[in-house]
Amino acid sequence: QVQLKESGPGLVKPSQTLSLTCTVTGVSITTSPYYWSWIRQPPGKGLEWMGYIAFSESTYYSPSLKSRTSISRDTSKNQFTLQLSSVTPEDTAVYYCASTKRVTFGPQYDYRGQGTQVTVSS
Repeated sequence: QVQLKESGPGLVKPSQTLSLTCTVTGVSITTSPYYWSWIRQPPGKGLEWMGYIAFSESTYYSPSLKSRTSISRDTSKNQFTLQLSSVTPEDTAVYYCASTKRVTFGPQYDYRGQGTQVTVSS
């Protein structure tokens, strides 16, 4: 069974870069046809898909976040990482890592981590 767990700082200052890591167990992140996504949920709002890194290492980002988002991976640790630059308080949210076995450009998933709260505040 695929398991995902997010880790990273819970508090980030405005204008800094938010960095979160997802550790995956149960399957290698290079296994076809897995897609590894980041999804977030701001307080009082719905889920927002941010982007994915595929088993092939290709990436695709939400157009609204593309200029500030980067997703990379470390296959030796079976982890993938989200970096979101120039954060503002509007980036405060619960951040989830998730997996699917098909291409998706929305907040759909087969497995998801428990989520981690990130607050942007000075």
